[in-house]
Amino acid sequence: MLSDETWRELRDQGATRTFRERSVMLRQGSAGTHLLALTDGLVKVVCREPGGVVTWLAFRGPGDLLGEVSVFNGTPRTAEVVALTPCSAVVLEAERFRRYIEQRGLVMDLMRQAFSRLRESDAHRAELLTLPLIVRLARTLLRLAELTAPGDESDGVRLTGLSQEEIAQAIGVTRNAVITGLQRLRESGAVETARRTIVIRDIRVLRAWAAAAQEMTSSPLSPSPAR
Repeated sequence: MLSDETWRELRDQGATRTFRERSVMLRQGSAGTHLLALTDGLVKVVCREPGGVVTWLAFRGPGDLLGEVSVFNGTPRTAEVVALTPCSAVVLEAERFRRYIEQRGLVMDLMRQAFSRLRESDAHRAELLTLPLIVRLARTLLRLAELTAPGDESDGVRLTGLSQEEIAQAIGVTRNAVITGLQRLRESGAVETARRTIVIRDIRVLRAWAAAAQEMTSSPLSPSPAR
């Protein structure tokens, strides 16, 4: 993440645009003529393979830059950004953004952010290989809560715009497995669910699930952590 001061200055470098829920904000294969500084809303980053398979790459929230890689290396976009909720973002023209970054000496900051995202991706792949479904689900919901309401440790954080299929893609399981996992989290009092809505009712219980990897088997129906 860039500093608050840098983020405020970046927002002055372009014009704000709003995006409807489920709209494509950046299209895979398009030229890197601009990037987006996301100021409000939740998005997903996906890669569409030639055979039609869609691979989930990341969720992003306010304070994230979107599409900066193609702006820097001059290649077509390798991923697509889709708004999961109504979103607002500042559109930053590529040349103006590059000039601003060079003048302010922010290249290393962006490199550190890029490395942080690589570490995040590596950690996610390791989780897919080693952690039980329920733990992966709990950790994903906590990450989404942090993107939606940064620094808010209270109960009642509301996650909207997500389908069960999208959650399944993010944690590498089937939709039916997500349904089972959410049911277990509901039974433990951690969450409540409705159509495309998950409300975190007890963040302490959800954190207990997320930390329970050493105490559980791979079954999503393992006993809930102590409350």
